[in-house]
Amino acid sequence: MQSVANKIVLIIGGNGGVGAATAASFAKAGATVAVTWRRGERDEAEASAMKGALEAKGYAAFEADVADTASLKTLQRAIAERFGRIDVLVHASGFTKAIPHADLDALDDAFIDRMFAVNWRGQFATMRELAPLLRANNDALAVFISSIAATNGAGSNIAYCAAKAGTETLVKSLARALAPSIRVMGVSPGVVDTGFVPGRGPEFNEKIGQTIPLKRVAAAGDVADAILACATHLHYSTGTTLVVDGGRLL
Repeated sequence: MQSVANKIVLIIGGNGGVGAATAASFAKAGATVAVTWRRGERDEAEASAMKGALEAKGYAAFEADVADTASLKTLQRAIAERFGRIDVLVHASGFTKAIPHADLDALDDAFIDRMFAVNWRGQFATMRELAPLLRANNDALAVFISSIAATNGAGSNIAYCAAKAGTETLVKSLARALAPSIRVMGVSPGVVDTGFVPGRGPEFNEKIGQTIPLKRVAAAGDVADAILACATHLHYSTGTTLVVDGGRLL
C-alpha cells in the first residue's frame, strides 16, 4: 500500500455525494485535501456558508465551474499559488436528470448541450488546465467518475449514457497521451445512494437494490474506496475503468 499522507488531492465537485465521501476518505488517510464547489443559484450568504462548511472540515475550498473555462484558469492559478502541484485529481462534478429514453422530444438541444458541457467537455477542460500541476509531481493520478450507463446504455437519460461513454474513452486517450508522468483511471458506479438523480429516493433505491446481486445500491463510500484504491494500490494501472456496481452489470 502506498501512503497518500502529505499528498495534495483536489476533488472537483467536492460538495456532492461521491465528491464529499472521497474528500473525507483522502483526508482520513492523511492527504491534504482541496475541493471545488459551484455557486449555482446560491446567493452571497449561501455561497459563503457553503465555502465555510467545506473549510470547517479542514479542506481548502475553491469556487469553480467546469463548464466555464475562465473559472478553471482561475482555479489553476489559485492551486499553483497555494500548493504548487497536484498529486491526485478526482473529477467528481456532474449532473443529470431522469428522462424516459423513449421520450425523444424531452431531450432537447439545450439540455443535450448542457449535459455534454458539464459531463464531458468540462472534465476535459479541467484536465487541460490542471495538467501542468499534475506534471509537476511526475507521478500523479487523475480519476474520472463514469457510470455503468456508459456500458449498458440504461442510465438516467440517453445523453447521460453517451456522455459517460465519452468519459471512458477519455480515460483511455488521456492515459496514453499523458503517460508516464500522469496515470489516468476511471471508476464506474452503478446506482449510488446520493440523490444525484433528482426524484430518486429510498423507495427507488430499495426496489433497484433487490435486482442487484449484492442486494443493495452503493453508498458514496463504496465509490470513494475505489477511488482511494487507485491512489494507494493500483500503481501499475492506467487507462482502466473500475466497475463498482455490486454486480448490476451481470
